[in-house]
Amino acid sequence: MERKQLAPGVYLTALDAQKFNRCRITVHLRFPAKREYATNTALLPLVLERGYAACPDMTALSRRLAALYGADLGVDLGTAGIDRVLTADICGIKDEFALNGENLTAEYCGIVLGTIFDPYLVDGAFDPEAVRIEKETMTRRLQAEYNNKRLYCVRQARRKFFGDSPAGTELGGYLADLPAVTPQTLKAEYDRILQSAVIDVMVQGADADSVAALVQERLAGIRRTPCAYAAPVAMPRAEIQRYIEEIPGLTQAKLCMLFTTGDASVQPTIHQLRMAMGLFGGTSTSRLFRNVREKQSLCYYCASTAVRSTGVMMVDSGVEPGGEERAEQAILKEWEALKNGPITPGELEDTRRALLSGMESLGDSLAALESWYYGQIARGEPLTDPETARAAVRAVTAEEVRAILQGYSYSVRYIVTAQEDAQ
Repeated sequence: MERKQLAPGVYLTALDAQKFNRCRITVHLRFPAKREYATNTALLPLVLERGYAACPDMTALSRRLAALYGADLGVDLGTAGIDRVLTADICGIKDEFALNGENLTAEYCGIVLGTIFDPYLVDGAFDPEAVRIEKETMTRRLQAEYNNKRLYCVRQARRKFFGDSPAGTELGGYLADLPAVTPQTLKAEYDRILQSAVIDVMVQGADADSVAALVQERLAGIRRTPCAYAAPVAMPRAEIQRYIEEIPGLTQAKLCMLFTTGDASVQPTIHQLRMAMGLFGGTSTSRLFRNVREKQSLCYYCASTAVRSTGVMMVDSGVEPGGEERAEQAILKEWEALKNGPITPGELEDTRRALLSGMESLGDSLAALESWYYGQIARGEPLTDPETARAAVRAVTAEEVRAILQGYSYSVRYIVTAQEDAQ
């Protein structure tokens, strides 16, 4: 693998893909998240995916992809810390498999780079019809949050936890802000992203030198001032906030518990954190799964996750209405037991095997490998292959796991349950 700088704030990483008959080119734009722009930001990938200047609608784009032996294009929005990442990727067969000797690398670049750097515009702004259609799609998506009670509970807990912190900016945007989104505001947000983003191009199985040249050609004449990555942030420790929301007709209550480290300046390695979460509630051999779900039957599901960059650990579960308090106390009991009690070699090895097994499959997918390496870039880590990471997982100790769990403080509990007269 090789990562090199093409221009200020622009990098290209070439990854080995010899075992695959397909190639993949991905463009990541990482930029600061801003509350006032969040809804425009969330809508942008939906509009960009509809076409670009050379293929101005979905029909033309679909035909172009089909002509390239069924290539696939995707545009998405994600997070890296509290920053946002706009991603466009294209995947198709390698040049050597083209039946007529086509330069597929150039064709793929034309599409994915066109999607990012040369969108379809009408009178200097995005196509009004495309914006109208995707605003309707986004409206339905945001309205549907309430119908998914697990998602709703988690997001409500996060809103209470983060408050007005930048880390609490909604990735999916805000329903109340959608009416103000126009083709012009969307174009202004696109310009902001293009100017401020750190751009990472990931190449697998394609001619990296050709891709680099085409990227530099697209960047020529674009005025850019890339921003530094946002620093990690953690919510301060405080008294536990408890919330209960009652909804008529609910058959399964939801419980979300959020914990904070209170300090993001000292962080565990990603491998230590994954081991800690796997042991607590992230695997089928975890304490929460075995003791809270299986032995006590206090919940339908119960899982823990954590994010280093925001210092947050989350436990969410589905429980019988009326059983939320018992489930909460059982979860806290397992947390305390892991923090202060013994961790057996057997359960540590069970967790380790589960993580190693998942890492074994990384090499079977171009997308999984690309995500693996970009994750390291996003965290500011040196690029290491999965085998090196497996060795790091094998080296994690019970003491390191215990220290991680001891670093959290219980912060927010949010319950969505049935109204008493509706149970």
